[in-house]
This record gives sequence, structure tokens and C-alpha cells, in this order.
Amino acid sequence: MPTMTTTSSLRLDRTMRSVTNYEEWKKLALEHDAVSGREKWKTVEKSKSYDHVYIRSLVDNLKELRRQKDDVGLLFALNEGIHGNIGGIGKSTLYERAKFGTKQLIEAYVDETVSALNHIWKVPESEQLTASDKLDFFERASHCFGRSALMLSGAGSLGHFHRGVLKTLAEHEMLPNVISGSSAGSIFAAVVGSYTDDELIEILSGDIIKDPMQDKIDRREKSRMRPQVDASTLSNTLEAVVPNFTFQEAYEKTGRCISITIAPSEEHQNSRLMNAVTSPNVFIRSAVTASCAVPGVFPPVMLMAKNVYGEPTPYLPNRRWVDGSVTDDLPAKRLARLYGVNHYIVSQANPLALALKAGENALPLSDLTKSLMRLSTHEILKSSEKFSRRYLRGVPEVGKALSMFYSVIAQDYTGDVNIAPNFDLVDPQKLLGQLTSNEIRELVDAGERATWTKLEQIRICSKIGRTLDHILDNHDTHNVKRFYKKRVAKK
Repeated sequence: MPTMTTTSSLRLDRTMRSVTNYEEWKKLALEHDAVSGREKWKTVEKSKSYDHVYIRSLVDNLKELRRQKDDVGLLFALNEGIHGNIGGIGKSTLYERAKFGTKQLIEAYVDETVSALNHIWKVPESEQLTASDKLDFFERASHCFGRSALMLSGAGSLGHFHRGVLKTLAEHEMLPNVISGSSAGSIFAAVVGSYTDDELIEILSGDIIKDPMQDKIDRREKSRMRPQVDASTLSNTLEAVVPNFTFQEAYEKTGRCISITIAPSEEHQNSRLMNAVTSPNVFIRSAVTASCAVPGVFPPVMLMAKNVYGEPTPYLPNRRWVDGSVTDDLPAKRLARLYGVNHYIVSQANPLALALKAGENALPLSDLTKSLMRLSTHEILKSSEKFSRRYLRGVPEVGKALSMFYSVIAQDYTGDVNIAPNFDLVDPQKLLGQLTSNEIRELVDAGERATWTKLEQIRICSKIGRTLDHILDNHDTHNVKRFYKKRVAKK
């Protein structure tokens, strides 16, 4: 017989699924934690999931140094205590136990560190703590701690899920400055990189990100065969929502570091991550068009860029490019190398990834066993790819198709924080189909709701990194354009 606590929890679960805004959801989540006993769990510091003794010592030390007004000592302590996932406080299991938040000690460490950083930033310069000392510390601390990135997966027509994710993060001022997108995700990465904060909220809340023929689609009678998105429709949509910027121009407008993944159409070529570091003069629209070119459905794409005179010109004219999710749906390693990223937020709406995850969750095995199976599968796929390349040299088209298949299956589709829709939303007819306004709205709502459950985890895990970025971006002698060289206008 269910207890009163269980009954209350189930009732709250049902209510949380039906609320229409984050504040209502948060209130119910906290009530759920109180009823289920998870609120008490948050107050207990001891846990095998993280080094609670070390974290407590850091909090106490920072507090004592600030109380004593020992700024030099505080700076020294911060030097030793700012590292990503220090003491294991970033483990996902610590944010899955309760509906909202995690251990109070972890939040206390984050808040105390942020307060100490702001104190050092604002403290007057002295012989013991010069402006140069402070700037050197903040740059090293930022490098050591790293920063967060948002990766938007390939998704076909499910890509509107990303819009709900972006809208929620933007509304709560938690949208990372480093954002990547592949296939359908590249469209939304391009939008985010092309509009300022004030413009972005309006764009994501409005109806601009839709097919120019949406009214006609909504009026069309239902049929068993859903009309598919074609190259012309994609081009018209991109012209409507993405300004004709190069990666460099978009960065200079918004300060966001956006990257688009593209895959080669030919053999013996590698996938590329297009951004203002690797390809500053490439037009974003052409990179997005290439990233959305599903092999066998859309033709391969030639990139376009501005030449030295500012005129449009082919970029690598002998090369053609296709869907970026085929080879590198989530380019974590490249983002780490280019931008110092070590914390990844993934908006995952890739139908294949969702199917693989659903299948894995259905297996009655431990997490360790599943991890070992995953590693074994990756090794088998690598060996199979080498075998097929060797024996299918005489049939290049078959070899290329198999290489793409191996690449798709072997990829890692997860990050530190994973935001995903229910697998029920995956309808094969919709993957490349034209969606009605109601279907789009359903996907956007699903993106918002899925993000609500991860928002507090994102806030806690990224707060120190965001503080360091804010301090550096507002430092008198620090250049906000630290990743790219700003173009100097000719006189």
C-alpha cells in the first residue's frame, strides 16, 4: 500500500508535468524535495560522491581569510582552489538525486568562491596586490577553471527543440558564449551568433524561425505522405532568419563564439569546425547549408567566403561538404582546444542518439557494464572501419557510405549536462518533413520543459566560470576580443 509521502510525490510529479512556466515548476520541485526527504539530503555534507571534507575546508578557509581582510592570502588560496570539477562537485549524480539543486555545501563553495573573486577584482591596488598581479591571476584562473559550451546536435525537423532550450537559457542569462551546432543544430547556433541579447529573446519568442511558407503548410490537408523539406525551402528559411554575415562579422556584433560542423563529401578529407578562428571570412549561411546537407537527400555544398576585397568568392572551390552530424555531432575536443572548454551542455535531439539512449536504458544492466559495452562497441567499430577501407578500395562509394555509418554509430552523444526530449516525440515521418505551427510549438515547449530540470545544475556548475569571464571582459586592460583579432577598417 503506497504511503502518504509516495502519494504526495506522485501527485506533485503529475502537476510538474502540466505547469506552464519555470517559477511554478521550481516551486513544485522544492515542495517535492521537502515531501520526499531530498531537502534533508541536501543539508547532509557527507557523501561518497564528492570530497566533502576538502570542500568544507576550502569554504572555511575562504571565509576566514575574508574575515581577516587578508587579500594576499585570499588570492593565494584562490590560486590553489579554482579548478573545474574540484573535489568531484560536478558529478551528474549529485544533481539527479533531488528535483532542484544539490548539496548545500557545494552551493556554499561556489557562492563563497564567487564572492572572493569579486572581492579581489574590486579591492584597491597596493604594493602587495598590483593591477598586474590581479590580471595575471584572473587569466590563469580562467584558463585553469575552463568555461562552458552549449552543443546543439543534429536533429532534422526536431531541431525546434533546440529553440526551446536556447530560449530558456537566454531568459535566465545562462547562455554560454561558446556554442556549436551541427545539421539542424547549426541553424539555431547561427541565429544565436547573429543577434544581440536584446534581439535574441524577441527572435526566439517570436515566429521568425519558421518556414516562409508556414501559413500554407498549416492550411494543407492531412495526408499519409508528409511533404519533405528540400534544398530550396532550406535556403529560403536561412535567408529569412540568418543575416548574411561572415563568422568574423557575427562575432564582432555579438561576442559569441559560434562553431558549425561540416563533413567532407569526398574520401581522404577530414570534417571541419567552421568559426571565426578557423574560417573568419566564410559566410555563416553557406556553412549552415553544408551542415544541413543530409547525404542522399540534399546535394553537397560548396562554401562561400569574402575575399580580400570584401567580395563573395568560393572557399575551397574543389571541395564539397555535407551534414556535420555524420562525423562530429558534438565537437567537444575541438572546442576544448580552441576555447578552453571543459564543461559541456548538450541539447540532444538527434533521433539516432535518442534511439541508442532509449535502447541502453532498457537494458537491465549496471552503469559500469553499460560503459564497458560502449567502449567495446567503439573498438569493434574502429576495427571494422579499417577492414572495410582495406577491402573496398575498388568500390569507393560503398567504402565511403560504410565509413559514414561507422562514424555515426561510434560517436559520443553526451556531455556533462544532457537536455533531451522524450523519445515519444521521434516520428520517422517528421524527421525531414514540413511541420505545422502546432507541431513546432510542441517541440519548443518540450525544449523549455527539459531545460527547466537542468537549469539549477547549469547555474551552479557554470557560475564560477561565468564570473571569471565577466571580470575579464570588464577589466580595464583586458580585451574582450581575446579569441579573435578584430578587423581594422581601412582608411
